[in-house]
Amino acid sequence: MSSLPRLTAKEIIAVLEKLGFVLARQSGSHKIYKNGGKRVTIPGHGSKILHPKVLKSIMRDADIDAAQLQGLL
Repeated sequence: MSSLPRLTAKEIIAVLEKLGFVLARQSGSHKIYKNGGKRVTIPGHGSKILHPKVLKSIMRDADIDAAQLQGLL
């Protein structure tokens, strides 16, 4: 498995929007994006780099792998 890139919340949001996710609502600093039956929660701390475990969780919820993520960046 290839290593995960270090991304900020803004960068992963741009990737999700390319995949068709739209902002459904916001609860505090957490933004909830939806695409059909999939729901992804992004901690909205703009320029702060996401922890690798958080990024893995977002990727699992969005049903994308590391190779797809690299291609969308």
